[in-house]
Amino acid sequence: MFDAFGPRQWWPGETPFEVVIGAILTQNTNWSNVEKAIKNLKTAGKLSPEGIYGLSTTELAVLIKPSGFFNVKAKRVKAFINWLFSKYDGNLSKMFARDLQTLRSELLSVKGIGPETADSILLYAGNMPTFVVDAYTHRIFSRHELIPEESTYDDMKSFFEENLPKDVQLFNEYHALLVNIGKMFCKPRKVCEPCPLKDI
Repeated sequence: MFDAFGPRQWWPGETPFEVVIGAILTQNTNWSNVEKAIKNLKTAGKLSPEGIYGLSTTELAVLIKPSGFFNVKAKRVKAFINWLFSKYDGNLSKMFARDLQTLRSELLSVKGIGPETADSILLYAGNMPTFVVDAYTHRIFSRHELIPEESTYDDMKSFFEENLPKDVQLFNEYHALLVNIGKMFCKPRKVCEPCPLKDI
Protein backbone atom coordinates (compact mmCIF):
# COMPACT_ATOMS: atom_id res chain seq x y z
CA MET A 1 0.00 0.00 0.00
CA PHE A 2 2.81 2.37 0.88
CA ASP A 3 4.60 1.61 -2.38
CA ALA A 4 1.40 2.36 -4.30
CA PHE A 5 0.35 5.53 -2.48
CA GLY A 6 3.25 6.88 -0.43
CA PRO A 7 2.75 8.73 2.87
CA ARG A 8 -0.83 9.85 3.52
CA GLN A 9 -0.09 12.83 5.82
CA TRP A 10 -3.08 11.86 7.94
CA TRP A 11 -4.70 13.15 10.20
CA PRO A 12 -5.03 16.71 8.80
CA GLY A 13 -5.16 19.31 11.53
CA GLU A 14 -3.13 22.31 12.64
CA THR A 15 -3.33 21.47 16.35
CA PRO A 16 -4.06 18.40 18.48
CA PHE A 17 -7.33 20.03 19.55
CA GLU A 18 -8.42 20.43 15.93
CA VAL A 19 -7.71 16.71 15.42
CA VAL A 20 -9.81 15.81 18.47
CA ILE A 21 -12.79 17.84 17.27
CA GLY A 22 -12.38 16.42 13.75
CA ALA A 23 -12.41 12.88 15.16
CA ILE A 24 -15.76 13.53 16.85
CA LEU A 25 -17.30 15.34 13.89
CA THR A 26 -16.26 12.78 11.27
CA GLN A 27 -18.66 10.17 12.64
CA ASN A 28 -21.19 9.28 9.90
CA THR A 29 -19.98 11.84 7.38
CA ASN A 30 -17.19 12.46 4.89
CA TRP A 31 -14.11 14.54 5.63
CA SER A 32 -14.99 17.45 3.32
CA ASN A 33 -18.05 18.17 5.48
CA VAL A 34 -15.92 18.10 8.62
CA GLU A 35 -13.49 20.58 7.05
CA LYS A 36 -16.37 23.03 6.49
CA ALA A 37 -17.46 22.70 10.12
CA ILE A 38 -13.88 23.17 11.36
CA LYS A 39 -13.55 26.25 9.15
CA ASN A 40 -16.73 27.70 10.68
CA LEU A 41 -15.30 27.20 14.18
CA LYS A 42 -12.02 28.85 13.16
CA THR A 43 -13.75 31.80 11.50
CA ALA A 44 -15.84 32.33 14.64
CA GLY A 45 -12.69 32.19 16.78
CA LYS A 46 -14.09 29.24 18.74
CA LEU A 47 -11.75 26.38 17.84
CA SER A 48 -10.25 25.98 21.30
CA PRO A 49 -11.37 24.25 24.49
CA GLU A 50 -12.28 27.63 26.01
CA GLY A 51 -14.05 28.78 22.85
CA ILE A 52 -16.32 25.74 22.63
CA TYR A 53 -16.80 25.62 26.41
CA GLY A 54 -18.28 29.13 26.24
CA LEU A 55 -20.78 28.22 23.49
CA SER A 56 -24.26 26.90 24.12
CA THR A 57 -25.07 23.57 22.49
CA THR A 58 -27.39 25.43 20.09
CA GLU A 59 -24.68 27.93 19.10
CA LEU A 60 -22.23 25.09 18.55
CA ALA A 61 -24.76 23.16 16.43
CA VAL A 62 -25.11 26.13 14.07
CA LEU A 63 -21.34 26.34 13.57
CA ILE A 64 -20.87 22.61 12.92
CA LYS A 65 -23.98 22.24 10.74
CA PRO A 66 -22.00 21.14 7.61
CA SER A 67 -20.84 17.99 9.45
CA GLY A 68 -24.36 16.52 9.45
CA PHE A 69 -26.32 15.23 12.47
CA PHE A 70 -25.23 18.55 13.93
CA ASN A 71 -27.55 18.56 16.95
CA VAL A 72 -26.30 15.14 18.04
CA LYS A 73 -22.68 16.02 17.32
CA ALA A 74 -22.95 19.32 19.20
CA LYS A 75 -24.00 17.35 22.29
CA ARG A 76 -21.10 14.94 21.80
CA VAL A 77 -18.54 17.72 21.40
CA LYS A 78 -19.95 19.51 24.46
CA ALA A 79 -19.86 16.26 26.46
CA PHE A 80 -16.17 15.89 25.62
CA ILE A 81 -15.40 19.54 26.41
CA ASN A 82 -17.27 19.46 29.71
CA TRP A 83 -15.42 16.27 30.63
CA LEU A 84 -12.08 17.84 29.61
CA PHE A 85 -12.71 20.81 31.90
CA SER A 86 -14.02 18.76 34.81
CA LYS A 87 -11.16 16.27 34.65
CA TYR A 88 -8.20 18.19 33.19
CA ASP A 89 -9.05 21.90 33.54
CA GLY A 90 -9.61 22.09 29.78
CA ASN A 91 -5.94 21.23 29.16
CA LEU A 92 -5.17 18.66 26.45
CA SER A 93 -1.53 18.37 27.49
CA LYS A 94 -2.62 17.30 30.98
CA MET A 95 -5.04 14.84 29.40
CA PHE A 96 -2.39 13.28 27.17
CA ALA A 97 0.01 12.99 30.11
CA ARG A 98 -2.14 10.10 31.34
CA ASP A 99 -1.13 6.55 30.49
CA LEU A 100 -2.74 5.11 27.37
CA GLN A 101 -5.04 2.49 28.89
CA THR A 102 -6.35 4.78 31.64
CA LEU A 103 -7.03 7.60 29.21
CA ARG A 104 -8.68 5.26 26.69
CA SER A 105 -11.05 3.98 29.38
CA GLU A 106 -11.83 7.55 30.43
CA LEU A 107 -12.56 8.64 26.84
CA LEU A 108 -14.86 5.66 26.33
CA SER A 109 -16.86 6.81 29.36
CA VAL A 110 -17.69 10.12 27.62
CA LYS A 111 -21.12 10.00 25.99
CA GLY A 112 -20.79 9.79 22.21
CA ILE A 113 -17.16 8.61 22.10
CA GLY A 114 -16.82 5.02 20.94
CA PRO A 115 -13.70 2.90 20.38
CA GLU A 116 -12.87 4.23 16.89
CA THR A 117 -13.19 7.87 17.97
CA ALA A 118 -11.25 7.28 21.18
CA ASP A 119 -8.42 5.52 19.35
CA SER A 120 -8.33 8.24 16.67
CA ILE A 121 -7.97 10.88 19.40
CA LEU A 122 -5.23 8.91 21.15
CA LEU A 123 -3.24 8.05 18.03
CA TYR A 124 -3.62 11.15 15.88
CA ALA A 125 -3.90 13.91 18.49
CA GLY A 126 -2.01 12.31 21.38
CA ASN A 127 0.68 10.39 19.46
CA MET A 128 -0.07 7.33 21.55
CA PRO A 129 0.43 3.81 20.09
CA THR A 130 -3.11 2.49 19.73
CA PHE A 131 -4.38 1.05 16.45
CA VAL A 132 -7.52 2.57 14.91
CA VAL A 133 -9.97 0.13 13.36
CA ASP A 134 -12.81 1.16 11.09
CA ALA A 135 -15.27 -0.30 8.56
CA TYR A 136 -12.60 -0.18 5.84
CA THR A 137 -10.23 -2.25 7.98
CA HIS A 138 -12.87 -4.89 8.60
CA ARG A 139 -13.92 -5.07 4.96
CA ILE A 140 -10.38 -5.31 3.57
CA PHE A 141 -9.05 -7.85 6.06
CA SER A 142 -12.13 -10.08 6.06
CA ARG A 143 -12.23 -10.13 2.24
CA HIS A 144 -8.59 -11.20 2.21
CA GLU A 145 -9.47 -13.83 4.83
CA LEU A 146 -6.97 -12.45 7.32
CA ILE A 147 -9.64 -12.05 9.99
CA PRO A 148 -13.01 -13.79 10.43
CA GLU A 149 -15.94 -11.76 9.11
CA GLU A 150 -17.58 -11.82 12.56
CA SER A 151 -14.54 -10.18 14.21
CA THR A 152 -15.34 -7.43 16.71
CA TYR A 153 -13.57 -4.08 17.02
CA ASP A 154 -11.46 -5.41 19.89
CA ASP A 155 -10.61 -8.60 17.97
CA MET A 156 -9.30 -6.58 15.03
CA LYS A 157 -7.45 -4.09 17.22
CA SER A 158 -5.71 -6.96 19.01
CA PHE A 159 -4.85 -8.61 15.68
CA PHE A 160 -2.90 -5.53 14.59
CA GLU A 161 -1.35 -4.66 17.94
CA GLU A 162 -0.15 -8.23 18.57
CA ASN A 163 1.48 -8.48 15.14
CA LEU A 164 3.04 -5.04 14.70
CA PRO A 165 5.65 -3.08 16.67
CA LYS A 166 3.99 -0.52 18.95
CA ASP A 167 5.01 2.39 16.78
CA VAL A 168 2.90 5.55 16.49
CA GLN A 169 4.05 6.43 12.98
CA LEU A 170 3.51 2.88 11.73
CA PHE A 171 -0.01 2.72 13.21
CA ASN A 172 -0.78 6.15 11.77
CA GLU A 173 0.40 5.32 8.26
CA TYR A 174 -1.09 1.82 8.22
CA HIS A 175 -4.57 3.00 9.14
CA ALA A 176 -4.42 5.94 6.72
CA LEU A 177 -3.41 3.62 3.87
CA LEU A 178 -6.26 1.23 4.69
CA VAL A 179 -8.70 4.14 4.53
CA ASN A 180 -7.34 5.02 1.10
CA ILE A 181 -7.74 1.43 -0.17
CA GLY A 182 -11.25 1.32 1.27
CA LYS A 183 -12.33 4.55 -0.37
CA MET A 184 -10.83 3.79 -3.77
CA PHE A 185 -11.17 0.04 -4.25
CA CYS A 186 -12.56 -2.03 -1.39
CA LYS A 187 -16.03 -0.52 -1.56
CA PRO A 188 -19.28 -2.39 -0.86
CA ARG A 189 -19.18 -3.10 -4.61
CA LYS A 190 -15.49 -3.90 -4.87
CA VAL A 191 -13.16 -2.63 -7.60
CA CYS A 192 -10.45 -5.28 -7.38
CA GLU A 193 -8.56 -5.15 -10.66
CA PRO A 194 -6.60 -1.90 -10.15
CA CYS A 195 -6.17 -2.45 -6.37
CA PRO A 196 -2.53 -2.87 -5.24
CA LEU A 197 -3.69 -5.68 -2.92
CA LYS A 198 -5.33 -7.78 -5.65
CA ASP A 199 -2.53 -10.38 -5.75
CA ILE A 200 -2.24 -10.78 -1.98
